Amino acid sequence: MQPTTPHIYQEIAESLRLQIAAGDLQPGERLPPIREMAQRWHCTPGTVSRAYAILADDGLVTGRRGSGTHVVENPLPGERPFMAWATLVNRAEQFLLEALSSGHSTAQAQAALTVAVARWQTLQAVPIPPATHTPYTALRFAGSHDLAVELLAQTLHNAQQQEPLVVQFVGSLGGLMALARGEADMAGIHLWDVATDQYNAPFVRRLLPGQRVVLLTLVQRDLGLIVPPGNPQGLATLADLTHPDIRWMNRQVGSGTRVWLDAQLKALAINVAAIAGYADEVTTHMLAAQAVATGKATAVPGIYAAAAAYGLDFVPLTQELYQLVIPEQVWETAVCQSLVTAARSPAFREAVNALGGYDTSATGTVTWL
Repeated sequence: MQPTTPHIYQEIAESLRLQIAAGDLQPGERLPPIREMAQRWHCTPGTVSRAYAILADDGLVTGRRGSGTHVVENPLPGERPFMAWATLVNRAEQFLLEALSSGHSTAQAQAALTVAVARWQTLQAVPIPPATHTPYTALRFAGSHDLAVELLAQTLHNAQQQEPLVVQFVGSLGGLMALARGEADMAGIHLWDVATDQYNAPFVRRLLPGQRVVLLTLVQRDLGLIVPPGNPQGLATLADLTHPDIRWMNRQVGSGTRVWLDAQLKALAINVAAIAGYADEVTTHMLAAQAVATGKATAVPGIYAAAAAYGLDFVPLTQELYQLVIPEQVWETAVCQSLVTAARSPAFREAVNALGGYDTSATGTVTWL
């Protein structure tokens, strides 16, 4: 199924998520005014408002009457991750608005919350039998597209004759956000942090503060430019993308590839407006390679394995680290340990290496955060 093109409000929200995750927008910092953002993105103020509403639902920003929208702050350092706290505040605000719209006063709403807390504390004094724990039978994966993930899912399926890994490719940052919201059990990421020159760990610490997680190395992979056979335009570096005869097709905002690419272009002082097709996006490496194979683009960012799958040429630019982010409670489940066993198996490594452009020497290694 072909992916749908993201709406402008989704692109705005994803762009701001990335800035918050990278630390470019600090806790408490005000977002640009809606009208300013509307001019910047060439859209209506209502479109920007919708993007800000998405970020509020994610628990990343909160509105302040008369002073605009701000990145949330963590009022209880070390006790509550800032996103979880912001989500709780947003829910409390929703209750308050509902109470006021029903004719209750602010004082009555506050009293109702106080009584509810008191009733809950009373209930806690009475022993309650623990809820029956339902063991994981399948893991929900959300994250960056990689052919090795598809192989891993198939390997598990063949071993267990069921679907132990449900895969959704939403980009690296989207995967971490899904994990933070409880909508995924693990995330697949390859996010390069320009400040530390590290992959993944800095982003995990920012977006999952206070959580104990495992970074399970899946693969190291070659990232570069996918071009037609013979590289007819002679592309060698990112600086070549500004040539007028280049037709580019980009990866989506929030993907690890896009994070790395934008950082490199910024460091090289390359104006993205000079790259024809920079705003056109696809959501997987295979779709990117397909764009070159069908003539829709003359160059795309992608991994070697995707280029090889379409018989295209490849200009290597870097090697990146692809890891699975797994919370401790998920790591301890039987199905997750089956996944780890599969990832460490010689059969899986052999299959991945056959794709080309992968290094599996560190596959299966673990780092705790």
